[in-house]
Amino acid sequence: MKKSVTLFVFFSLCFSFLVSAQTLKFGHISVEEVVNLMPERDSAWTKYQSYYADMEEMFVSIQNEYRMKATEYQQKYASWTSAILETKQRELSQIEERLQQFQQTAQEEMAQMQQILFAPVYSKANEAIQKMGKELGLIYVLNSAGMPYIDENQSTNLLPKVKQALGIPAEKVAPTQIGDSTPR
Repeated sequence: MKKSVTLFVFFSLCFSFLVSAQTLKFGHISVEEVVNLMPERDSAWTKYQSYYADMEEMFVSIQNEYRMKATEYQQKYASWTSAILETKQRELSQIEERLQQFQQTAQEEMAQMQQILFAPVYSKANEAIQKMGKELGLIYVLNSAGMPYIDENQSTNLLPKVKQALGIPAEKVAPTQIGDSTPR
């Protein structure tokens, strides 16, 4: 009797797993594509480019200062006294240090600025994706970027529904130009 009850429970569990496995629903979406379609991304990208241009302007300014001093040094070093040479070498060395320090600091600040500007955009996209996943009763929503294969018959593409939820026109497509993508 115990054996038949155990077998019954075992087969019942197996059957319920098989039935539920047939009703599992999955979804997929390219998060980058959604983000690239969002108007908030364009605003963040414009601010990022402006910040980058300011950093680049400062970097070029320091480079130009260095080039000017180096050119002057090369042209006049033969006529300068040792005291002037030492002072000019120290100036060049200090400018090189400033340039290296600025470059390192600028890279860190650019990464921070990118995070600050784009975090709300990604957050909004993720919220919309989660909402659609829940509404459609999906178990998983996978980021399709980089996925080698997705069976469109067994996985729901959330892009059209997420675009609709975010108020993005259905016909709008993500930019494909290299210079027009989100910075990395």
